[in-house]
Amino acid sequence: MAKRPKKTEKSQVKLQDFVIVAFVDDMEQAEYHKTLLRNNDIPVVIKQQEEESTNTGGIAVMVPEEFLDEAHVVIESQDAYDDFYDFALEDEEEADFGSDLFEDDF
Repeated sequence: MAKRPKKTEKSQVKLQDFVIVAFVDDMEQAEYHKTLLRNNDIPVVIKQQEEESTNTGGIAVMVPEEFLDEAHVVIESQDAYDDFYDFALEDEEEADFGSDLFEDDF
């Protein structure tokens, strides 16, 4: 009986076929994107970049080229969700709930 591979066929790609889907400043954000993409069955790698001319660096989040569009949609959808959630929290913090609500005029 032949063994079935544990990974799906679409996750078995060559490293040289990876392209940058996002460029971030810190490893925490890169790991967040990596987890998000893997949860959506998109192969992903993280690569530290170093700019020789400016001595600045960054972190590239990379996916196989055939997953690039799907990865953009996943990241943009999550960013939109995060922005909405942040906006909702800002509105809640700005609201002055309770300060005059329970005061009696007696």
